[in-house]
Amino acid sequence: MSIRFTLNGQVIEAREFDPNTTLLSFLRARGLTGTKEGCGEGECGACAVVLVRRDADGRARYEPVNGCLFLLGSCADQEIVTVEGVARNGQLHPVQAALVERAGSQCGYCTPGFVMSLFAEYYRPDRDGYDPEAIGGNLCRCTGYRPIADVAKGLGRPEESDAFHRRLALAPPELGAVAHVSGHGRFLRPRTLSDALTLWRAHRDAILVAGGTDLVVEVNQRHRRIETWLSLENVAELRGFSWDAERVRIGAGLSLSDLEHRVRGRLPMLEQLLPLFSSRLIRNRATLGGNLMTASPIGDSAPALLALDAEVELTSLDGSRSVPLSEFFVGYRKTCASPGEILSAVTLPLPLPSVQRFYKVSKRVMDDISTVSAGFSLRLAEDRSIESARLAYGGVAATPARALEAEEFLKGKTLALTRARELEPILAKTFQPLSDQRGSAEYRRQMLVRLLEKFCFEVEGSPS
Repeated sequence: MSIRFTLNGQVIEAREFDPNTTLLSFLRARGLTGTKEGCGEGECGACAVVLVRRDADGRARYEPVNGCLFLLGSCADQEIVTVEGVARNGQLHPVQAALVERAGSQCGYCTPGFVMSLFAEYYRPDRDGYDPEAIGGNLCRCTGYRPIADVAKGLGRPEESDAFHRRLALAPPELGAVAHVSGHGRFLRPRTLSDALTLWRAHRDAILVAGGTDLVVEVNQRHRRIETWLSLENVAELRGFSWDAERVRIGAGLSLSDLEHRVRGRLPMLEQLLPLFSSRLIRNRATLGGNLMTASPIGDSAPALLALDAEVELTSLDGSRSVPLSEFFVGYRKTCASPGEILSAVTLPLPLPSVQRFYKVSKRVMDDISTVSAGFSLRLAEDRSIESARLAYGGVAATPARALEAEEFLKGKTLALTRARELEPILAKTFQPLSDQRGSAEYRRQMLVRLLEKFCFEVEGSPS
């Protein structure tokens, strides 16, 4: 069996491939070695390629993604551009020419990835000035960022005659169902939730995947081999977003980049969280459902969602049920989801808390795994006393969790810097963090209180 997709304007047919093959490996095996192999985990961006995708407003856009984390089966029906495809008729693309003119390439290894990220930024319809995140997922080991940033700052506008610009006036490709079976295994990509659940019942050994930004790292770094992939990336019911009088409903398969667009100016907690959630290259593929289902104690989204009283919707062929996120994690890397259930949505009750903050402690400010993270929210009475509080942490226990006793302690009180110190013994009793390579247990214990102090300071201001 085979899949077909468009690569640099040419229709490609891939036959009898191992479902664990990544797009990066496929490209390099075909001699398209401009796309580089760097870290294999989506941190360096040397493998960046661009897809033609539908944006949150229904328009076609160029979307950069990590080729090392993009399974070849996911390429079916896609339209893909690599660094070999951006120059036309012997002429460098304007982005390439600008990198040459401004000395934006040193050793050159990272350059193709920067070209592709800048290519996507060049054609972004709503671009208004320099966006550092446009190249935030690309690593230059020669520390040559200044001239590269100069290129990004100086990007002009595409001409109307530009073929890539004209492409965006057309509809993005429609992705069909995929049932690729070979001697190496299976890659299944249904289009409906019903079909996904039926396939999962038929293939109980299948591994569910959405963006692949976590699972494919295991394929690359730990040489894990999965016989049957069941991809949820093309299930329409999982990519919805709605906001009514009672709740916000976020499809578990909606990309974080699309979610970022939907909540802008409306949901402060997620607006604070998402820019710290890896890079845009990752967020273009990663999903809330995938992040929650990993049940990692340091997953970025869980503390923020716990502080918003989120519930998760679990769906099987027998129906759907809602579970408070506070009851979803039942142990280290374990959830309460039953066999055959798919996390289909995350819901947030309305009205939202009046005060919302997300904090992340990590070795790097951006694009890093957290050591400790926290989501805090308050509902305040007219006299500024606390009607209810949510204090949620990640990285300080086997699961992301709320500090329930501390929340109860705050009821009816006003917020002040001294409250954090009053809560220190309660928090110490609630959480018993461990030491690992990212931080010691003692450091994490300190962060429990320090982050709460920061919250108090920001909300109420410095004490007189």
